[in-house]
Amino acid sequence: MNRIKQFGLQTFSALKIRNYRLYFTGQGISLCGTWMQSIGQSWLVLKLSGSGTTLGLVTALQTLPVLLLGPWGGLVADRFRKRSILFCTQSGAALLALILGILVATHVVQVWMVCVLATCLGLINTVDNPTRQTFVMEMVGKEYLTNAITLNSSEINVARVIGPAIAGALIARAGMAPCFFLNALSYLAVLWMLFIMRVDELQVTPPVARAKGQLQEGFRYVLANPLLRTTLLMMAIIGTLTYEFQVSLPLLAQFTFHGNAATYAALTSAMGGGAVLGGLLIAGRRRQGPRLLVGMALLFGLVILIAALAPTLHLAVLAMIFVGVFSIAFTSLGNSTLQLNSAPEMRGRVMSLWTVAFLGSTPIGGPIIGWLGEHVGPRWCLMVGGLAALAAGAIGGLVLRKESRAASVLPEAPASALETDD
Repeated sequence: MNRIKQFGLQTFSALKIRNYRLYFTGQGISLCGTWMQSIGQSWLVLKLSGSGTTLGLVTALQTLPVLLLGPWGGLVADRFRKRSILFCTQSGAALLALILGILVATHVVQVWMVCVLATCLGLINTVDNPTRQTFVMEMVGKEYLTNAITLNSSEINVARVIGPAIAGALIARAGMAPCFFLNALSYLAVLWMLFIMRVDELQVTPPVARAKGQLQEGFRYVLANPLLRTTLLMMAIIGTLTYEFQVSLPLLAQFTFHGNAATYAALTSAMGGGAVLGGLLIAGRRRQGPRLLVGMALLFGLVILIAALAPTLHLAVLAMIFVGVFSIAFTSLGNSTLQLNSAPEMRGRVMSLWTVAFLGSTPIGGPIIGWLGEHVGPRWCLMVGGLAALAAGAIGGLVLRKESRAASVLPEAPASALETDD
């Protein structure tokens, strides 16, 4: 019983911090709305176009600004107060969701309109993502950072279960417009929680003064650090070809299993449920390290291949649970590895590159996966993603082994962060 109690205290330790508890609550509400919009938008594009390539294009447009402007978004996060930035970005995202809801409800929506709004949301996310990532550090500090990141990732995936389930029911009974209206409304929870935070309890990182060459400085900083460089490379490979589930799963649901929005929601929810379980396991784990990150990438790729080959919908849903487990394990470990091994004044720029690797790679991978699904078969969408994760894990393992050997040859050198292991 004492071990169970201790595990529970470790798993939810970051929630004892009031500001993070408020943030966690507001995000939980808003993320359900975000997943509702994700389901609604994907199904809307398929209904309007009937094309997997078009769905991949819209997904790409939503993340293209992150790819092109991501480092500038990280620089904004370093230069300004993060709480103030979030007030602006969350308000802008709410407005875009409201506009899309109105267009759908009035039956005037066209694919090009969805493309424009998706691009605008991508511009907001360019700044919002690195800001949210680094704001967690300001709320909880280094001691609770990994726990807070993992809890937040688990929350995203709880929302991945709840949001799609609500969206599937709403689309079946009332159409797609309520998904967008409810998402717009959900942002109010985040704005209110940000407003009532105790600012004096935040561990605010002093804003970086404006100067020339700060973008190049961020790139040089990452390239000079093997752990940061390798972690970002692994995420770039996986982000480009593996994390295209909003393209691959709708195609799998509609064309492989001949289902509807509820089928897509079931696959998404299963992945979310697995991610919650994986998140709780990682959150309660104190000892972590690069070898564990590599192992999670390899297992992630393996279970995706199993899901791709599942002969029935029920087995595919079961496999997606395990996809969720190893998905959150990889992303949580990668995120915390970068933040804990980055200098405070560089953290925004480092995490902007994480965002570029995670989301900004979609303009490249989204159309590729969409084309594969449409012209080769939806199962190939997942198979390519699984192989990419295996390749990323193999590359990470080779670099880790090389760095470990270099460290053993030079024992007088300072211990590298790569030597930390589980």
